[in-house]
Amino acid sequence: MKIHVAHSPDSDDAFMFYAINHQKIDTKGYEFIDVLSDIETLNQEALKGTYEVSAISIHAFPYVADKYALLSSGASMGDNYGPMIVAKEEFDIKDLKNKKIAVPGKLTSAFLALQLFLKEKEFNYEVMPFDKIIPAVKEGKVDAGLIIHEGQLTYQDEGLKCIVDLGKWWYEKTGGLPLPLGGNVIRKDLGEKTMKEVSEILRESIKYSLTHREEAVDYALKFARDMTKEKADKFIGMYVNDLTVDYGERGRKAIELFLREAREMDLIPEIPEIKFV
Repeated sequence: MKIHVAHSPDSDDAFMFYAINHQKIDTKGYEFIDVLSDIETLNQEALKGTYEVSAISIHAFPYVADKYALLSSGASMGDNYGPMIVAKEEFDIKDLKNKKIAVPGKLTSAFLALQLFLKEKEFNYEVMPFDKIIPAVKEGKVDAGLIIHEGQLTYQDEGLKCIVDLGKWWYEKTGGLPLPLGGNVIRKDLGEKTMKEVSEILRESIKYSLTHREEAVDYALKFARDMTKEKADKFIGMYVNDLTVDYGERGRKAIELFLREAREMDLIPEIPEIKFV
């Protein structure tokens, strides 16, 4: 049986799926096919139910819960760090509502976190590909940018300043919960047996990479977008860790709170039952 696994072309996702792609673990007769795309495109494809397994933004989950269940592994959590607002020059956070902000997509969790932070459903923003945001800020096309992925480690190299780290804000606001950013989902029409088997295979792939870190990081460097091995390893450690193996109580609580607060502000539809496989 063929299982398409759609995920971002990033070092952390490559690290997670290394063992599957290189037959380092038993895949129980399933043929896994990688599909690489940016997270906002994956969110849009999940709305259509395109892939059997996909990385999505947690923000997008309420919109696809009719078709997908959340896998208990594969999470990207910002544990006292996360997406950032950056600018060429520092300014008071209170002035953020008056700035034009580049964002990486309206269904990204970073966008939802920013809405919660601003306490605003609408603000002045422009959607653009995540890798175009830092150049747009540097060139003055926008006042500030909401950065995700490795930009969180490289923005200073570009001479930019951090106005607010939304992961730190959420951690302090919630008394120590991680900011839920991304997760893996699996299509419900595969049936319970297949869903559970695929879930276990993906979990074993993550555990293999964490146990065989050196070889998995070397593979993931191909997707690190010019980061040094040291920075890539740090970035992977930020988003592939114990919370990635399993959400655990903290992770589950964080997702429930994140979506509940968003619902209270009418930023998302009614929250579905959150089923973890």
